[in-house]
Amino acid sequence: MQNILDSLLPRGAADGCYPGAAAACGYGQKTCAISFAGKISQDGPAPNGRTLYDMASITKILAPTMIAFFAIEEGLLTLYDTIGTFFPDAPEDKREITILQLMSHCGGFVPSYHLSEAVGSPDGALGELLAHPLDYAPGTDVAYSCMGYIVLGKILEKIYGEGLDSLARRRVFEPLGMRNTGYLPKGGVIAPTEIDKETGKPLCGVVHDENARFLGGVSANAGVFSCLEDMIAFVKMLACGGEGLLSPAMFQRAIRCSAQTSEVRRGLGFHLAGTERNFMGDLMPECSFGHTGFTGTSFAVDPTTGFWAVLLTNRVYPTRENTRLFRFRREFHNALYAAFTREYAPGSR
Repeated sequence: MQNILDSLLPRGAADGCYPGAAAACGYGQKTCAISFAGKISQDGPAPNGRTLYDMASITKILAPTMIAFFAIEEGLLTLYDTIGTFFPDAPEDKREITILQLMSHCGGFVPSYHLSEAVGSPDGALGELLAHPLDYAPGTDVAYSCMGYIVLGKILEKIYGEGLDSLARRRVFEPLGMRNTGYLPKGGVIAPTEIDKETGKPLCGVVHDENARFLGGVSANAGVFSCLEDMIAFVKMLACGGEGLLSPAMFQRAIRCSAQTSEVRRGLGFHLAGTERNFMGDLMPECSFGHTGFTGTSFAVDPTTGFWAVLLTNRVYPTRENTRLFRFRREFHNALYAAFTREYAPGSR
């Protein structure tokens, strides 16, 4: 797979899918290939294993999803608890929305809107989200929602009496040895994202997502920065059934389909394969799971064989209008998974 990866990444850079990329693939605890291509910006260095990327919506998996799993395992939360369980004063149309619906994106919350235009300070964010009209009746559709996940994050912070940044560091990143991963990065080489319209300079070390930025850089929907070395450790844990972090029972429930339409399938937090044009391509089996980030990051896992792949890019530099990565990402997974099934015995971890 090393030759495949070494040919894919430079092609993506040459085709303008991203300025630079860091990627790896393997199965179980084995890393089969690591590769880098391009530069993190026009005048910047080439990426390496410790280059930090804005993980965007992969934050949802790295922090609140994992923390919700711990809360379930510890008897502090159930999937059928409701928003009203934790916020009794929630409006009637939100009160019965369940944790399951929030985590599988079928709670009715709108995908996203600018909180900064609706409320004066981060302290008012939860009240604004609970007051905002729903997009559809909960449970009647599946629509990816950053806003619903922000509410989930607020519930988890109330359960533990601790901020998401501290919880994620203590419960996820430190146990897995993810030393360079976290909210609000304080150093290191960081891949820039979009050029900010106000300053004329690219965002670098500041979260790209506007709502996470408004919330001070720590949010359930976005805000975590990570690097290839650390993401390999995280995805290996998932490829081995949650080993070292999650119980087998929790892991199996997490990757089971909880909501679906003809176009999308959702586990608890995770995207699931098995639909046309999903980001994992055409060859990975229906049970495969993963997530993407708006900035150009992704990971995918096949739980039947333990195959995994991580792709980190800053495709939004200098502008989010660059969507060439979307097709490339499907090609990336097709080529690597095909090579894996040729070169390695299926089912081997």
